[in-house]
Amino acid sequence: MAKPVNINIKSKIKPKTRTKPKTIVAFKPKTKTIIKLKTKTKTKTKTKRQTQPKSNGNRVDLNGWIKISINGDAFERGYAHGSLLRKEIIEFIAMYEFYMPYLHGRSLDYFVELTDDFMLPAIRKNYNEFYQEMRGIAQGAGIKVNYIVFLNCCTSVPYLYENLASVLHKSGRTLSRKYADTARDANTSTTNHAGAIQRQYADDRCSAFIATGSHTKDGSIVCAHNSFSPYIDGQYGNIIMEIRPKRGFAITMQSYPGFIFSCADFFVTSAGIIGTETTIGGFNKYENRDPICCRIRQCMQYGRTMDEYVSTLLHRNSGDYANSWLFGDINTNEIMRLELGLEYYNVERTRDGVFIGCNTVDDPRIRNLECSKNTRFDDVRDPRGARRVRLTELVNLNRGKLDLVVAAKIIADHYDVYLKKDVLSSRGICKHCEYDDASNSPNPEARPYEMVGATDGAVIDSNTARNMSMILRFGSSCGTPFNAGEMCAKHPQWSHLRPYLKDRPKQPWTKV
Repeated sequence: MAKPVNINIKSKIKPKTRTKPKTIVAFKPKTKTIIKLKTKTKTKTKTKRQTQPKSNGNRVDLNGWIKISINGDAFERGYAHGSLLRKEIIEFIAMYEFYMPYLHGRSLDYFVELTDDFMLPAIRKNYNEFYQEMRGIAQGAGIKVNYIVFLNCCTSVPYLYENLASVLHKSGRTLSRKYADTARDANTSTTNHAGAIQRQYADDRCSAFIATGSHTKDGSIVCAHNSFSPYIDGQYGNIIMEIRPKRGFAITMQSYPGFIFSCADFFVTSAGIIGTETTIGGFNKYENRDPICCRIRQCMQYGRTMDEYVSTLLHRNSGDYANSWLFGDINTNEIMRLELGLEYYNVERTRDGVFIGCNTVDDPRIRNLECSKNTRFDDVRDPRGARRVRLTELVNLNRGKLDLVVAAKIIADHYDVYLKKDVLSSRGICKHCEYDDASNSPNPEARPYEMVGATDGAVIDSNTARNMSMILRFGSSCGTPFNAGEMCAKHPQWSHLRPYLKDRPKQPWTKV
């Protein structure tokens, strides 16, 4: 069972206005909720409708996290997932019904249909097991499976939409006619709808590192990650899933309601593989092949080695959700970084070293040939360039000392290498755009006090990985609370988001 752990991190930074979140959410052991799924098995109908599974899942709520444990074949575990997270899935979809038109001027149903037309065929043909899991989630939650497919493809949709004109050239007449207006809008709009999607979703999403050998305290693997998101959707990344499939390896991962893969991208498998990633900012290439949700889930459930992870991610690679993947094998203490573009990729591996991820990319081919020119690789005014410098500095300063406690401190760091001081800003490893006036940003599209930042912290080492566990904090990596009402009142330009924003009070680090 999940429980708090004593990782005491005292931040030197205090918000300019100290927020006092409502005294709810915090979990108390005496009032914990353990929801066990109970369903009755129905006889098969003449139409061979899938029967509901027996009880095969449970749920625990703790310190802002929702942990579900599911097992069985694809439909069974999906049905358990959908039943246990029904409320959260429906709420997640309702948020997207507001958010997609707000961002892009097009309805959620438009993007659901886009996913159906371009991504669903490959999922059903090449990953039928995972499609059946999505079907189970949909039936358990009482919604259409198309919405679950969209949720799982939501990180891929921006890349498809941004490159829709080129994709249509390779599509049949039916789809070319159907989406002719979309392609024309993207090409003629001065605001570029597609660019807006890419900017919102993929430029600056997280920080991470993985280390081994002489860099860590005991010579084994230590890994850390935090997620950066618009708070309106990142607040749903509080799901911990234990998946015990009938075939393949068991998985423990941080995820979102309705997802078959992590997306928050912090996981461990019973094969002994630790995985995390950071997105590559400014990446702009795409081919309509297999979506990342299925390729990385295939890795997690069936990958025995890191080599198999590489080959699976490369097979029918779409370039969607282009990442610097960080993997570690606790059986060998070897770590790997896979910088995965579309046509170009780079693999580095070592048993004595450290790799970082900060939303830019070291491989000059990917950076110059597959990204826009604003990758900010060496610009410390930008969050990507600043975090590349700071993460490198911290892992080197702590060489030989890296363990869970030090890793948690690093991922909660606020030092701004451009301003040369500790401050809540967009450039910290623990990102806080809601306190940043954007006056020092080189990005003309940066907006003051945007409701974007770190929504979690996650650390793992070889010992916790052997137990299929990890240590996490939900809310922000440093524990600074977020009070939606107070922040929207202070910055009323964001008040239209208020109905969809939740408070995130300070939470402890918790072992799950």
